[in-house]
Amino acid sequence: MISLRGLAKRYGDTLAVDDLTLDIRAGRVTGFLGPNGAGKSTTMRVILGLDHPARGRALIAGRPYADLRRPLRAVGAMLDARGVHPARSGRAHLLAQARSNGIPARRVDEVLEAVGLTKAARRPAGTYSLGMSGRLGVAGALLGDPPVLILDEPVNGLDPDGVRWIRRLVRDQAAEGRTVFLSSHLMSEMQVTADHLVVIGRGQLLSDTSMAEFLDAASPASARASVPDPEERSRLVRRLVAVEGVSVETAADGTVAVAGRTAAEVGDLAHHCGVRLHALSDMRVSLEQAYMDLTARSVGYATGAIDEGGRR
Repeated sequence: MISLRGLAKRYGDTLAVDDLTLDIRAGRVTGFLGPNGAGKSTTMRVILGLDHPARGRALIAGRPYADLRRPLRAVGAMLDARGVHPARSGRAHLLAQARSNGIPARRVDEVLEAVGLTKAARRPAGTYSLGMSGRLGVAGALLGDPPVLILDEPVNGLDPDGVRWIRRLVRDQAAEGRTVFLSSHLMSEMQVTADHLVVIGRGQLLSDTSMAEFLDAASPASARASVPDPEERSRLVRRLVAVEGVSVETAADGTVAVAGRTAAEVGDLAHHCGVRLHALSDMRVSLEQAYMDLTARSVGYATGAIDEGGRR
């Protein structure tokens, strides 16, 4: 587990992280979200001892990173996929890390195979694409088989197959009981990968909750039903609009949109009315929309709208 207590970090006049307190627990994928400049990378750097906090503590399994005798066996991290000497081969890079932490050389070959870089292992890292560099960074994070993983934008440069691979990898790691702390700007991918969300803005904690609770809070109960028979559709609509707090919209294709009730509640009412449904689902806002709504006032680099003529 990673624990942050009253964490603060300042760069000159800028307070990058402001009194951040949270626990990143084992056995789940925790997504780390925030606008550019929100303090995500700074938070990760402080956890890994690369920056020193102005105040507060960052602990991994109850200890500061600097106190870990074999850090790669305790926490694996990828903060910069390009942070490798360009003339050094991928295998040589990992082998140097392994030797520094008492990790056997055979583990280097195991992680290279796991990330799909066996054939490119002896090529200079400077010849790697961004996606290959990301795979090498993940290999380094896995090298010590650590109980904690910290990954900053691991899907950058990956093709769709690579994105799916990362998704499976981090979920499998969490399922084995590891702590997985993952940042990404790809909201659609985060929505299907993370179990829990931590959202920060201007260095402050905005949300620390499960993915389901985060989306539920942003989405009032609403459902969509497909009712093919016009008479049955009219009967269902009449019953729905008679319920307090419910509004209904119908479409020409037989779809009924219901605000104020869940899909389960609409299904129960349809059953009591003898109405046949072809489809029924809850309607939720996407993670992207819920995130944008939450962080609207925390964006440090807001862009202005540009019309078709290129004017703001």
